[in-house]
Amino acid sequence: MDDRIPESSEYVIEMNHITKIFSGIIANDDITLKLRRGEIHALLGENGAGKSTLMSVLFGLYQPEKGEILKNGQVVKINNPNDATALHIGMVHQHFKLIDVFTVLDNIILGAEDTKFHFLTRREARKKITSLSEKYGLKVDLDAKIEDITVGMQQRVEILKMLYRDNEILIFDEPTAVLTPQEIDELMQIMKGLAREGKSILFISHKLNEIMEVSDRVTVLRKGKYIGTVNTSDTNKQELSNMMVGRSVQLEVRKTPAQPGEVILDVNHFCVPSRLHARNAVNDVSFRVREGEIVCIAGIDGNGQTDFIYGLTGLEKSNGGTVKLCGRDITRLSIKKKGDDMCHIPEDRHKHGLVLDFNLEQNMVLQRFLEPEFQKGQFIRFGEVRSYAERLIDQFDIRSGQGPITKVRSLSGGNQQKAIVARELDRDKKLIVAVQPTRGLDVGAIEYIHSQLVKQRDEGKAVLLVSLELDEVMSLPDRILVMYEGEIVGEFDPKKTTIQELGLYMTGAKRQQKKREEMA
Repeated sequence: MDDRIPESSEYVIEMNHITKIFSGIIANDDITLKLRRGEIHALLGENGAGKSTLMSVLFGLYQPEKGEILKNGQVVKINNPNDATALHIGMVHQHFKLIDVFTVLDNIILGAEDTKFHFLTRREARKKITSLSEKYGLKVDLDAKIEDITVGMQQRVEILKMLYRDNEILIFDEPTAVLTPQEIDELMQIMKGLAREGKSILFISHKLNEIMEVSDRVTVLRKGKYIGTVNTSDTNKQELSNMMVGRSVQLEVRKTPAQPGEVILDVNHFCVPSRLHARNAVNDVSFRVREGEIVCIAGIDGNGQTDFIYGLTGLEKSNGGTVKLCGRDITRLSIKKKGDDMCHIPEDRHKHGLVLDFNLEQNMVLQRFLEPEFQKGQFIRFGEVRSYAERLIDQFDIRSGQGPITKVRSLSGGNQQKAIVARELDRDKKLIVAVQPTRGLDVGAIEYIHSQLVKQRDEGKAVLLVSLELDEVMSLPDRILVMYEGEIVGEFDPKKTTIQELGLYMTGAKRQQKKREEMA
């Protein structure tokens, strides 16, 4: 019996003394976690603390070296996800388990298909999914291919996959990392509603506001070890962050007033075509970013921010307007040449940020291996690459089982993100394009990344930030640009605006009001 958590007949899941080891690294070290029926239980910890590993053990993706799992007081053996599904355990994964070339509908029903005379039938599935999406506010295009929808939409598909299977124990692994503030609020209400229906929820999150709002209890892990379980009503954000990191964490961004200088990025009447429909995804966008300032593009996901960044960095072709970097027209340059002139922390770290089957040191020099520092006589200087990677790993606290030779695929999502941020900020370019730079990071890592971006600003760099995190939008930039339906609809000083005012512009309410006034 575990004396750290009181026994109760209300426990629907008990994970007792779980130990999981990878290549000599103890990811979970004698962890006990108990989930009550009908509760929302948050799992909190730094990047690489073992949270996702523990949940992967519960879902059957990993087998523990020690420990046992009980459901409703009975010992169960979960050898694979099919066993977990049979026990009505579902999981929304941090890194999506979707097939890009399949439609949304086919991804949701995959593995749980209805058939008639050995032929696949979709009518009833479509009806059930449509009902679920309307009930929980998770609207998706069932006929769209996964490769054509946004990251936020893909997250909705993952949630619908779980709801479609009528699961009783629901594991949410960083479910809000790619959602807009409005979608997050909706998801919080969905989770509360599911708990009221008697479903039990395990909720992994780095966002202390969400944990305080939605959870009943919180279990904290640090470096693979159990730190403690507390009732949410009996704690606060500062106490939880201290438990998680093991030190006092500054939760607010510290910075001096900006001192803008010369124009670094000059965007004029820029347009980017849509991949999904005939009209432009980005239409007639103009703004400037100067050295010594952080400018944030804010907006509800799907309003052209991703398309704009794709056009700016060369991932997509533009079809109008110009972009100048330090006075030089880069509009028509190749993606390689654009990449040589700016740092880019991409929205999708797997698709555009990392080569997952390369190791850490290889990923750290992806854009730089041809530089003299890392190459001599057309041969890579592996010793220099190793030393460089070790420096960044230490500086940015990238936690990996085998240091620079660790396969990036095996890192936690937060540590993958820290690897990208480390690589890009160390490249010393005048423009830094940071898209969701703190996605999936814990409060300690967020504190560090924010301080690094402010440091870059103070050293005379221009920072273009794209963020869906309203706390980040209000605290980190010096200017805020709101994008709605592919256009810039407002510019704000964070010190002189409110979240409510930004929300009116983000939802288009202000634009509609102006149109009514013009027609009157």
